[in-house]
Amino acid sequence: MTHGPRRPQALLVMEPEHFQVQFGPAQLDRLDRLVSLADPVSTAELDSPAVRRRLHEVEVLLTSWGCPPLTTERLAAAPDLRAIFHGAGSVRSFVTDEVWRRGILVTTAADENAIPVAEFTVAAIVFAGKKAPFLAQDARKHRDDWSYLAKRGELTNRDRTIGVAGFSRVGRRVVDRLREMDVTVLVYDPYVDPVEVTAAGGRLVGLPELLRASDVLSLHVPELGSTRHLIGAAELAMLRDGATVVNTARGSVLDTAALERECATGRLDAILDVTDPEPLPADSVLYDLPNVMITPHIAGSLGSETRRMSDSAIDELERYLSGRPPRAAVTPDTFGKSA
Repeated sequence: MTHGPRRPQALLVMEPEHFQVQFGPAQLDRLDRLVSLADPVSTAELDSPAVRRRLHEVEVLLTSWGCPPLTTERLAAAPDLRAIFHGAGSVRSFVTDEVWRRGILVTTAADENAIPVAEFTVAAIVFAGKKAPFLAQDARKHRDDWSYLAKRGELTNRDRTIGVAGFSRVGRRVVDRLREMDVTVLVYDPYVDPVEVTAAGGRLVGLPELLRASDVLSLHVPELGSTRHLIGAAELAMLRDGATVVNTARGSVLDTAALERECATGRLDAILDVTDPEPLPADSVLYDLPNVMITPHIAGSLGSETRRMSDSAIDELERYLSGRPPRAAVTPDTFGKSA
């Protein structure tokens, strides 16, 4: 229900394909009760005369993937803009210093996007324990004899050590879900409170200790200058023989060339939903190795999962209209530390 008579003008800014998937009848009905939506309701650009006329009257933007950068010129065309509710994860691609200078409220639905990533990651960790992706490839060659599975070592998810690098939105959820398994969970994150890690079911350690102990290394650090190649040749060398590297974070946190060398020897396995670059060059050895599984960046919200983020953005809009504080505000300080 609406909170009082105030119905500010709002504009949705995203690629058409994301608008069509993320905003079904239920979401549009909620918006129609909260704000005024004029023509166009949604746009992927902010420079045409028609859109500039809309910008001049809007107080609220609801954004998602494909929102163009909010430059000083574009923001000058939106003198009444007060809030941006992002129905996706990172806002780095479009939030500029001018947004902060203007004091515009920014929120993100990154928490909701973390849910399917954590689900995918835990599934990858379970598959890693049983070497399932790699045995599936072996099965194509060994159709009349299953003795090949003995070559993959012990196939178990009991008494394993899982190393979680990054106690992020996704990392926290992964650690929490792993408490249901009979595993030891080690966490590396130089910015987190050890008490929080313990409460989630993990133990905070330094990166070298985590690497040397892990049967599975799962990466959950943001893409920042300081995290590029966080896991390089020296770090991969610390992993025990037969360990599996799982990356559902960002490709750049893992040194691709170093991983190629380790996986080509058969010493390490890898389950990669993200790569650097993305996609990998066609001649990358990782495509053909039987101990590597690559998926095309599917862990995050797709299809109906994305409406969870739209609902979150509309929830934030409701809080804004009722004068309540946001639940997931992005600030200049957090902007510099998160993905």
